[in-house]
Amino acid sequence: MQKSAIIGTTSWGITLGFLLASKGSDVRLWARTEREANKIRKKGLDQERFEGLRLPENVTTTSNMAEAMDDVDVVILAVPSATMRQNISQAAHYLKKSTLIISASKGLEIGSNKRMSEVISEEIEERFRANICALSGPQLAREIMRDLPAASVIAAKETSPARQAQRVLTTPNFCVFTNSDIIGVELAGALKNILAIGAGIADGLEYGDNARAAFMTRGLTEITALGMSLGANPLTFSGLAGLGDVIATCTSPLSRNHHVGVELAKGLPLADILDAMSEVAEGVNTTLVAKNMAEKQGLEMPITERLHQVLYENADPLKTAAELMGGNTRHELSGRRWRLFSLFRGERDTSKT
Repeated sequence: MQKSAIIGTTSWGITLGFLLASKGSDVRLWARTEREANKIRKKGLDQERFEGLRLPENVTTTSNMAEAMDDVDVVILAVPSATMRQNISQAAHYLKKSTLIISASKGLEIGSNKRMSEVISEEIEERFRANICALSGPQLAREIMRDLPAASVIAAKETSPARQAQRVLTTPNFCVFTNSDIIGVELAGALKNILAIGAGIADGLEYGDNARAAFMTRGLTEITALGMSLGANPLTFSGLAGLGDVIATCTSPLSRNHHVGVELAKGLPLADILDAMSEVAEGVNTTLVAKNMAEKQGLEMPITERLHQVLYENADPLKTAAELMGGNTRHELSGRRWRLFSLFRGERDTSKT
């Protein structure tokens, strides 16, 4: 029997635990405190998030990392990006050379600007690094928990661990594709959260479907440009980790980041919105990291810059919303150091103008 550890009792972590359990895996769900673990053991799942659902018998909960990681074949880190380094450093002591390591976090580390696979890599021994994978795509946990059809993508530098993770995660209603562009998959999964906040603001102001579609398209172009500058394949941003996730999180009320945008449009302070949420909206921190990345690259990211003003500079969302569409109209692939024209032969590169 396969043994799996899920690090983190986030909605997504628990959902992945259900998926693995449905395939017969012995799943250990790690909680950060004994109080939290004991609450799940005695009272079950939070019914606000998992109405009517109970943990399968082959899913056990513990706050002891050694117990969670004992002889596991797969470890999935489903924790906020802000705690990834702390959590993987604890789990690292129990890794085996054959242990598959899957990051299920869609975020970037503040300060270092690193992707989650880079954070994991820095905290584990070199001999384990080839086993690192990143899972991303349109993954609204509540729908997947209801066994509704969904698709995702698993990325790794090497083909073998990606295919192994694909086999581990795929179920009849959860189709997992592979991708070798781990940079693009991780960046797309993190950066789309910025767009979800902006789309939430537009929806909160009732701007309509045309405005949302235009915003999503412009935003996707913007994050693709940043991805390219950091070594990602631009086609990845047209796949499940990019376009697929943009559509899901920019249009669904189940998206936490979209919810933040809607609440901002009501005039509520960001701190109050976040305090009222039971889980992390990664787009808030990612906006800060993406802005820093763009500045280091000398890259133009007007949507990210304006959302940064709303989130960190107390700009009025109502006044900023109209600017999110981009007031400086020109060729739609044009932006300072975007390099998007290089994708098309015969086009003059005007991205520097």
